[in-house]
Amino acid sequence: MSESRTPIIRPLTVQTKILGTAKHWLPINKRSIKLRIAAVFLLMCAFGWRPDLASPLTAQVGSDTAPQTASLRDGQHDFDFNFGVWHTHIRRVLDPFSGSSKSLELNGTVTVRKVWDGRAQLEEIEADGPNGHWEGLTLFLYNPQSHQWSQTFIDSKMGVLNTPTIGSFKDGRGELFSQDTFHDKSILVRGVWSNIKPGSHRYEESYSNDGGVTWAAAFVADLTQETQSTALDRPIAETNKDVKTSTTAEHGHDFDFDFGTWKTHSSRLLHPLTGSTTWADMDGASVIKKVWNGRANLAEYHADGPAGHIELLSLRWFNPTTHEWNLDFATPKVGTLGIPGVGEFKNGRGDFYDYELINGRSVLVRFSIWKITPDTAQSEQAFSDDGGKTWEVNWVNKYERKAEK
Repeated sequence: MSESRTPIIRPLTVQTKILGTAKHWLPINKRSIKLRIAAVFLLMCAFGWRPDLASPLTAQVGSDTAPQTASLRDGQHDFDFNFGVWHTHIRRVLDPFSGSSKSLELNGTVTVRKVWDGRAQLEEIEADGPNGHWEGLTLFLYNPQSHQWSQTFIDSKMGVLNTPTIGSFKDGRGELFSQDTFHDKSILVRGVWSNIKPGSHRYEESYSNDGGVTWAAAFVADLTQETQSTALDRPIAETNKDVKTSTTAEHGHDFDFDFGTWKTHSSRLLHPLTGSTTWADMDGASVIKKVWNGRANLAEYHADGPAGHIELLSLRWFNPTTHEWNLDFATPKVGTLGIPGVGEFKNGRGDFYDYELINGRSVLVRFSIWKITPDTAQSEQAFSDDGGKTWEVNWVNKYERKAEK
């Protein structure tokens, strides 16, 4: 369902691109390098709600005060070439700075769809090599204020959202950047989209340990478009068979009740943690689609009321290692995912937690969602400024399922 909270704008960290469009691999601090090493091991051996809210939603609903730069062109359609079903050949250099040419090669399929009325793209990757099978999921988001794209990746076996690369296109070439670590040393990461033609393109990711003076290729993916597939014409939920692994069979289907279209009535406390009792009502809809064989889903929410108009895109995914769900959010004005809320379902209720700065104060945030009947459900957001001893609910969503047409 659509968790009604708007993400904050901070270098919303999230994509150490392991194999994005069957395309990514990089690092980020010691925690990230460990994740990367684990992912390499996996490749070689076997192959809401983002409570990241910097301020109450009241501020997010208001007018956009960020200045627009007239000289920046609209790049919302720069990634349109990427839609479709592609064959990909991937070469992953195992140690880019060593001078060695030793690499890991995979072949697979990349399927890219337009979501959120074109303000985002969803990419699903499947690839195989001498050491086994691998899958990944990438979300591309456009920021209309900065005129930049973000590219965020999740590996199917690790279930961790990685630090995004962020950048833009110029003269038919896209360059997205991030900072990371490699062998405990700080590096720059550059992802380049080039050789863009009607039926093919290339994605190359490179590392630099000298401030961008020189770059060492770490990941190269050549993509050629396959014959138009009916996969793009089917709903996202029906693209692949739902293969139930032991992990997903146990907990990876907790959100199954949520799939579909819901009439949504929202009530929000305008000034949380201030003693205010002024609430505002909004009405809208939530659309939730299963993706990635059920290990993730996308929720689109929009609502209107006296306080204004709100739109949210939520990516929710299951971590098969921790058996927990992660809920993350983006708004049209932010264009980047943030640090997710993390939690699990118990007795039919899902609770997800994060720690945020709200009006300059560190606050615990809890998002909860539960099914009432097969056709009704509810979710709420609450803040705690005393370490979870007490909670103030500040957002309530009531859902009523719409009949399928």
